Amino acid sequence: MKKIENLKLSVNASIKEALEIIDTGAIRIAIVVDDNEKVLGTITDGDIRRGFLRGLDLTSSIKDLYFKKPTLANINDSKESIIQKALSKKLYQIPIVDDKGRLVDIEDLASLIRVTKRRNRVILMAGGLGTRLRPLTEGIPKPLLKVGNKPILETIIENFAKYGFVNITISVNYKADMIKEYFGDGSNFGVNIDYIEETKRLGTAGALSLLKEKPIEPFFVMNADLLTNINFTHLLDFHSFENAIATMCVREYNYQVPYGVIETDESKIISIKEKPIEKFFVNAGIYALSPQVFEYIPNNEFFDMPTLFEKLIEKELKTISFPLHEYWLDIGRMSDFEQAQSEYFRVFDE
Repeated sequence: MKKIENLKLSVNASIKEALEIIDTGAIRIAIVVDDNEKVLGTITDGDIRRGFLRGLDLTSSIKDLYFKKPTLANINDSKESIIQKALSKKLYQIPIVDDKGRLVDIEDLASLIRVTKRRNRVILMAGGLGTRLRPLTEGIPKPLLKVGNKPILETIIENFAKYGFVNITISVNYKADMIKEYFGDGSNFGVNIDYIEETKRLGTAGALSLLKEKPIEPFFVMNADLLTNINFTHLLDFHSFENAIATMCVREYNYQVPYGVIETDESKIISIKEKPIEKFFVNAGIYALSPQVFEYIPNNEFFDMPTLFEKLIEKELKTISFPLHEYWLDIGRMSDFEQAQSEYFRVFDE
């Protein structure tokens, strides 16, 4: 039996309260119940991210977010019937209720069928020159720079392995031999690693054309100079359940205009907003892609990821965004590297 008390949530709870349950538990779901413990619905990480895209924030109520028609299993159902119900509905978790609809447990499909490793491939882009971090990168590629007590790329690989994603391809160029020597075939890190090597600059999407075997399942692409504690299973679930061809992780970026902004109608002043804060979503450098994208990637030519997304949008194929609320830092400048050093053990030391 799970600690179901830690999974329960009131219908009047906030998004922040829901995230505390989802992010701290292994089950990746919160159960919405009424005062009598009767299950009203469920809320997942994906539901919350869709809420963020609608403009909601951490203080917003979950009332209009949670799923009100959840699939439930009865406490008397057999293990086999619960597994079949989960598979047929493409669910990872099913709340277990008694005859009065009250929550008594929750079953996790991975635990039921003992799935520990995922076949989905991870492609890490580690070929950059790291010019903005010189002189640190004059003798070592940026992905091997140590943050905390290990290279940036090692932390990334460990985070993927944590969620069962162990089939990893690293795209290398600058000082490629150093990366290959450090990671080898991945066996010392509990993963399987192979390499593709860019002999010329191809861009994040263009480098995918060098893959010897194209993935036949949704796969990840990520820049190898990022630190994040994103739950990669959440990303893959979101991509798959939305039936998207391409998903881009995005990060909210706030910019405060340092002046009063004037709205006019010809010469007439309509309003004055003093130093307003503008909010944008920016590309976070992490992607989930379906195998169909290879139809739109030219062979051995420069092709960056935004261009791929623009091409897919032009073809009216489903491209979606996945807003990050987890820790995320792009280590592009010396100030970012210093920030990563100061924050690493707080975020990653478990």
